[in-house]
Amino acid sequence: MIGFSVRKRLLAAALLGSVAAPAIAQDAPATPEAKASSDDVVVTAQRREERLKDVPVSVAAISGDRLDLVQSGGNDIRALAGRVPSLNIESSFGRAFPRFYIRGLGNTDFDLNASQPVSLVYDDVVLENPILKGFPIFDLQRVEVLRGPQGTLFGRNTPAGIVKFDSVRPSTPGGYLRASGGSYGTVNIEGAATLKVSDTFSARFSTIYQRRGNWVDNVATPQRGDLEGYSDWAGRVQLEWKPTDALTARATGQVRILDGTARVFRANLFARGSSQLIGLGGPGTPFRRDQVRQDGVNFQRLRNYNGGLTVDYDFGPVTLTSVSSYWNGTIFTRGDIDGGFGNQFAPPFGPGFIPFSAQSQDNIPSLDQFTQELRLASNGSGPFNWQGGFFYFNEKLRIDSLDFGTPSDLNPAAIAIQRQSSDAFGVFGSATYKFDFGLTLQGGVRYNNDRRTLTASRPIDTRPGFLGFGGPVPLQTARVGSDIVTWDVSATQKVTDEVNFYARVARGYRAPSIQGRLAFGRTLSVANSERTLSVEGGFKSVYYGGKLRLNVNGFYFTTDDLQLTAVGGGSNFTTLFNARNVDGYGLEAELEATPIERLNFTAGISLNNNRINDPNAFVAGCGSNCTVLNTQRVGSPGIFSINGNRLPQSPKWTANWTARYAHPVGNGELYVGTDWVFRSEIQFFLYRSVEYRDRFLLEGGLRVGYKTGPFDFAAYVRNIADDQSAVGGVDFNNLTGFVNEPRIAGFEVGFKF
Repeated sequence: MIGFSVRKRLLAAALLGSVAAPAIAQDAPATPEAKASSDDVVVTAQRREERLKDVPVSVAAISGDRLDLVQSGGNDIRALAGRVPSLNIESSFGRAFPRFYIRGLGNTDFDLNASQPVSLVYDDVVLENPILKGFPIFDLQRVEVLRGPQGTLFGRNTPAGIVKFDSVRPSTPGGYLRASGGSYGTVNIEGAATLKVSDTFSARFSTIYQRRGNWVDNVATPQRGDLEGYSDWAGRVQLEWKPTDALTARATGQVRILDGTARVFRANLFARGSSQLIGLGGPGTPFRRDQVRQDGVNFQRLRNYNGGLTVDYDFGPVTLTSVSSYWNGTIFTRGDIDGGFGNQFAPPFGPGFIPFSAQSQDNIPSLDQFTQELRLASNGSGPFNWQGGFFYFNEKLRIDSLDFGTPSDLNPAAIAIQRQSSDAFGVFGSATYKFDFGLTLQGGVRYNNDRRTLTASRPIDTRPGFLGFGGPVPLQTARVGSDIVTWDVSATQKVTDEVNFYARVARGYRAPSIQGRLAFGRTLSVANSERTLSVEGGFKSVYYGGKLRLNVNGFYFTTDDLQLTAVGGGSNFTTLFNARNVDGYGLEAELEATPIERLNFTAGISLNNNRINDPNAFVAGCGSNCTVLNTQRVGSPGIFSINGNRLPQSPKWTANWTARYAHPVGNGELYVGTDWVFRSEIQFFLYRSVEYRDRFLLEGGLRVGYKTGPFDFAAYVRNIADDQSAVGGVDFNNLTGFVNEPRIAGFEVGFKF
């Protein structure tokens, strides 16, 4: 404890030696000083186009060939995990419900109204509910990851950071078509095209279709190939009207249709007393990723619909931007939660000991999200620039949770219902001043107002009384709200034409939350708002005309009243609570180099240390008789202290690296590219245990191809070493877990026009 405290104070003191800065603006035009050369990496982390080197935020961008590598093989958004230092993404719902973590801050809650401290911003619109955050990534101009609080300019609930997608605009001519096929019936078809109707009107059409066959064999059924298949289609239409140089209006419509199976849980995946993965035959038998033995019903159906309008009007000195967006979503998902067959009361059972069967279904019959942002930004070329605006968010959500008496039942034994309504608005402003001697100071402030109401009940419960659920639960209501001011301040000092130093201090915030998973519990739980103070600093550098880039930063954060979710445990009840404090510190470094023509390297590494500081924070340990390493509370069997623990799903080290080389052949080029990601050990839950963890993950990909003219012919392999790693667990029944994606190999043909 003493060592941690000393290190964090030294780091904080070092970073505070400079003054810090906020996030940047998006679709407003770049100022003359910020105009990029062909060798510059351009980002919109502060809602303006700026050179990455000039942005006083720890931001990473992925685009071009590197993004193509990651997307090979029909990958979804989880493939970005670890591709940026300090970023982790995982899901117990498969493709439908990603959970994001930046610098260790995230939320392992599997409930369908779970609040996350990492925001996903898609074309300037924050996507708040988890079933929206899995929207496919296709026809993108860039992916940006902004680490640290970003609440001054972006949405809400951003104390950890933002993952930000910018799609290709209709003003971009041309298009592309890619089609690939691979292992397990994997199909990936993606395309986009711009249609210029007139000098003032253009349209862009984009689509993606991804499919995989049922490649996991449930040995309890006579057929082969029962689970883990999906069909996932998404489309986007953008219509842009630009009648004058001053006015641009862009209407967007998007849709996603996903049908498949829910995440496959595997009963007694871990050997007791070890994190080793074991096969269906128990300890000593080899693990096979393509086999399970289950007796439950499994399906997943998700629908997303979106309509939006973005209008920019240039008044000369200022540009007014309006961003309006409506999202609708539904999901119906059911899986075999115990991951096995039978139980001790209904033998035979297995694999391993199954104390009871667990079969549940979670539905969102209705999700409606509306956001409106108005933003005014200066267009001046002088030293002073500013922007400010207003943001409004409204969400209406219905959740139905169903529990079944036996795995094959179609009529639920218990039904719990939640209705949630959320309203939020913010008023924000940011200003920048550039001095002649190379110093740029920036500051921002935002007023946040959040209100949320949740009603929940369990009107139906016919489960036997000895199970301890206590019958139906009458309607309950909880309301939370908060008003808070967040801010940031930063400084960037140009040292040479190649090197900028920066420092930033920011206050972040997450609105209070309510949880009402009454399918198993009888009470609602509430978590108060959390507040994060972040300090970071470092340098960004570009050498040799863009052939070498190196960015390094260190950070320290402290979060008070950290919102945590105790999931599972013996009662399988999700409970919100606030931990007194968590501290974290670390570093991030990113390198890109082109030492010779046609050879490119990238590398990134992050160190994240964090610690929960609350001697009064206790959670229920696993109900599956795992080996808990934390101290048990005196007189409370099964209740353990988490004081001093790392945050779950928070690796100490992550690293990534890529290499690409192209050689001229005939009228084209032969190329080879590889990408790798490593993460160190993670714990799956707030308590530490021997079993519910993964020691490390190492995944790599390879792409070999030939480009000639507009054509690209390639072969690819994802997870080339066939790394087998657990990425999460279910702890209330048996030693259940779920694993990473399998090795996928295939061929792709692409055409650009």
